[in-house]
Amino acid sequence: MIFISISDQRLALLEENQTVATYPVSTARNGPGEQCSSGCTPRGWHRIRIKIGAGLPLNTVFVGRRPTGEIYDEELAARYPARDWILTRILWLTGLELGRNRGGEHDTLRRFIYIHGCPDSAPIGQPLSHGCIRMRNRDLLELFEQVKAGDQVLIS
Repeated sequence: MIFISISDQRLALLEENQTVATYPVSTARNGPGEQCSSGCTPRGWHRIRIKIGAGLPLNTVFVGRRPTGEIYDEELAARYPARDWILTRILWLTGLELGRNRGGEHDTLRRFIYIHGCPDSAPIGQPLSHGCIRMRNRDLLELFEQVKAGDQVLIS
């Protein structure tokens, strides 16, 4: 199970109720919230719907959950300064609580909320994302190898 603390900007990986790893993250600049188009990080119980990017190189660039063939570097960043970088791996989340984070105007899956990598130069440990949970790429690689589709995620 994954536990994400919005207030602490931390992700903890738990096995049998024991913390086996913790990582700094960046959640939404707009704070917590479940409404579509809010730019907020949804709270409550979720699960990993799908893991995307296994076997791809570090810093692989994704657009629309598909690898673009690009590898992020400073030159690419300079060419596309407004791009919201989704790098390395994606853990796509789906809500489990009907009316809170599943269904209608509060659906985490339809909001395309992920745990994903971001540029190593991006600040981590402070809320700056557009709703997703951003991680450092090497941390995400480590987490990706320890979780599977269907694993539960609590965002609080």
